[in-house]
Amino acid sequence: MTNFVRVIRLALRHRLTVAASIFCSLAVALLWGGNITAIYPIVDVVMNDKSIPEWMDEKVESTQAEVEDLVVARDTFRRQLGEAPPARRTRLEVARRTVLEQLNKKQKDLKYLRWAQPWTHRYLPVTPFHTLVLVCLALLAGTVFKSIFRLAGYYCTARLGHLTAFELRKEFYRRTLRLDMGTFGQTGPGDLMNRFMGDVAVVSAGTRTIFGLAIREPLKMIVCLAGAAWVSWQLLLMTLVLAPLAGYAILWLAKALKRANRRALEELSTVYDRLGETFGGLKVIQAFTMESRERSRFHQTSKQYYNRSMKITLYDAMVSPLTESMGIGIIIAATLAGGYLVLNRQTHLFGLRISDEPLTHGLLTLFYGFLAGASDPIRRLSSVFNGLQKAAAASDHLYELLDRETQVADPQVPAPLASRVGRIQFRDVSFAYKPGELVLEGVDLQIPCGETIAIVGPNGSGKTTLMNLLPRFYDPTSGAVTFDGTDLRNARVRDVRKRIGIVTQESVLFDDTVMENIRYGSPWATDEQVYDAAKRAHAHQFVMSKLEETYQTRVGTGGSRLSSGQRQRVALARAILRDPEILILDEATSQIDVESERLIHQVLEKFVRGRTVVMITHRPSTLALANRIVVMDHGRIVDMGSFDELAARCNLFRRLSHLDQRESA
Repeated sequence: MTNFVRVIRLALRHRLTVAASIFCSLAVALLWGGNITAIYPIVDVVMNDKSIPEWMDEKVESTQAEVEDLVVARDTFRRQLGEAPPARRTRLEVARRTVLEQLNKKQKDLKYLRWAQPWTHRYLPVTPFHTLVLVCLALLAGTVFKSIFRLAGYYCTARLGHLTAFELRKEFYRRTLRLDMGTFGQTGPGDLMNRFMGDVAVVSAGTRTIFGLAIREPLKMIVCLAGAAWVSWQLLLMTLVLAPLAGYAILWLAKALKRANRRALEELSTVYDRLGETFGGLKVIQAFTMESRERSRFHQTSKQYYNRSMKITLYDAMVSPLTESMGIGIIIAATLAGGYLVLNRQTHLFGLRISDEPLTHGLLTLFYGFLAGASDPIRRLSSVFNGLQKAAAASDHLYELLDRETQVADPQVPAPLASRVGRIQFRDVSFAYKPGELVLEGVDLQIPCGETIAIVGPNGSGKTTLMNLLPRFYDPTSGAVTFDGTDLRNARVRDVRKRIGIVTQESVLFDDTVMENIRYGSPWATDEQVYDAAKRAHAHQFVMSKLEETYQTRVGTGGSRLSSGQRQRVALARAILRDPEILILDEATSQIDVESERLIHQVLEKFVRGRTVVMITHRPSTLALANRIVVMDHGRIVDMGSFDELAARCNLFRRLSHLDQRESA
């Protein structure tokens, strides 16, 4: 529950809304108990063919008579104490004190009754039927006001829930954007979406429950139990003997429900991951006719979630019978005890004093009414019990990621970088995604300012990992990456990345206009600068001639409305507009048509001049742009040189650039 408490603290920031919801809950509870008190005047007054003024007159007379009798008894005991031998004085003193206590109580009651008597005659009806009408009208008014406060409370708690969800999603989104690539890669998109939407929705519902039902229903129960205690607290205690046993059983169910909900949330993330994997790879699944295999895998995943959900359902179903059995047990105990006292005109039960005077039918009926009024909140609370446990489990699941610290963090005192990056150096760099499994090992590489180098190597050789260290997507496991001798771990991530432009194999575009996708990363750029960057990237022509709304055309999710070549040219225009000191090209021309590759090659030939460029490519046409080529294998640099030098001496380079096939052809 610790993380759910953090959610509650988040909601408590909205103090006025919290105060309003609590006030509404308190008003509902008081009106709930007040409506139940209507039982007493109906049973003991109206049903005895009396009005309240008549009942008040009789009550004053009977109380006055009781006071006079007690005064006589007090004087009698006082006289007997003066005449009694020492052996009897102790008993007489105890009896006298009892009489004095009863006398004081009756005198206070008489004082209150005499104060209220003239008011009842002045303002209340004098006939039984009119008294019944008044009680019914008061009951109706109380119900209307209770409904108004309940509606206002519902609005306030809903506002709290939505505000909490709004703030949690903002915080979750902010933390997710700050995650390092390693942590982000370990958490699947399905799991992130489940936390972002599912967990936050469950936590929001839990917040509404806490500030709604979880406050209102206990207050209603407290008001009713207080009313029952006013009738006879001794009788109330005797009827609540089953409560501790039921409380223990509910506590056990709470722990079981929280565990089951936590596991269900984890398995739901797996379902989301499976769905995302299926929808993303649908073409491959159909091409290889693997529909039956994927159906089987989805069946297994869904079956696990189904089994967990059924366990939650079983636990949840047990709550209501427990609370209902407890309620019935209390009602039975109250009925038997109260019936014995009223029918036999008794004040003691099992030798214990239950009341100072025998209970009337009206008081006992009121007592039953308060118990029934307390049982309804218990029933309602049992229905939301699983919801609170689910919210607690969802809070744990959500804060597990929210509390995760990024592995790539800014230092407390960042080191400044030079106004223009000069030499880039990899010094004895090693890196591992998992402990003990090195992807890079002992890499030493210097890149002077303005040099264009190409990195080639087979799949898994560490090319992309090496380049990911430059913008600090990861930090080295050992060794250092430096700009002009400054270790990048000592610089702010933002300062490092604003010097770098990246064009990847998969051009990442956002569901926005062409204009905003090019301007992405350079929000200060004017429209003219965007047009110029598009022209330099050979994107302007197709934007103006083939897109209906030109630069205001939305490209769709992931740029789905554009061809791969068009997407790549828009991505290149984005990098050109940023005008970075360091340009990283990761297989930027590997998945486009020949015409697009020719155009992009022309762009790169001009754009790489005067800036530091690192390319990952195997295409000879692109390799020709490099001043130097680095060959990697198994996480190490195995050779380095110009195209002609490597073609002459490095067999791995010849295979990767397909020179052997070209010569034989």
